Amino acid sequence: MNKFQKLFIFIFIFSLFLKGGISMADENKDIIHMTLKDGIVVIETKPDVAPKHVKQIKQLIEEGQYDGVVFHRVIDGFMAQTGDVEFGNSNKDDFNLSRAGTGGSNLPDIEAEFSSENHGRGVVSMARAQNPNSANSQFFICFDDCSFLDGQYTVWAQVTKGMEYVDNITRGEPPADPDKIIKMEIVK
Repeated sequence: MNKFQKLFIFIFIFSLFLKGGISMADENKDIIHMTLKDGIVVIETKPDVAPKHVKQIKQLIEEGQYDGVVFHRVIDGFMAQTGDVEFGNSNKDDFNLSRAGTGGSNLPDIEAEFSSENHGRGVVSMARAQNPNSANSQFFICFDDCSFLDGQYTVWAQVTKGMEYVDNITRGEPPADPDKIIKMEIVK
């Protein structure tokens, strides 16, 4: 076997290894279904970009914490924010729209996992207070390009289907009659 054949075989095997690595990374991504009034939004997580955020969001989903939570801040051309499982859950007896957006969950805040991921249309990113390590349960979905947020907020997922349902969310800060997450579940 000459050097050229050995090199070809090495490159071929190496490319199979790389392809396998990419496939394995994709297998770690979860698929989330977020049911809204108009239909199901399909969201793919990015555990390779924000593993701690994905882990906490998944835990809250598995506990049913997001079911009934309102979109309390929805700005046309910018984003729709939700995820206040403490004060934003319209299914709870003590729900108060004026407090929605001021709470989190009973889990600890998450250390920032900022990246070079672009905040483009359909990106799902964590909301936070001024402290970069204050993200907890609230998140937002970008309606349009929000690249001015790149490197300042943690991107943890991407809407892959159903963005038209996100586009239909009622606008307002807060909306008088806010839309809510009917159900959020991990399907894969």
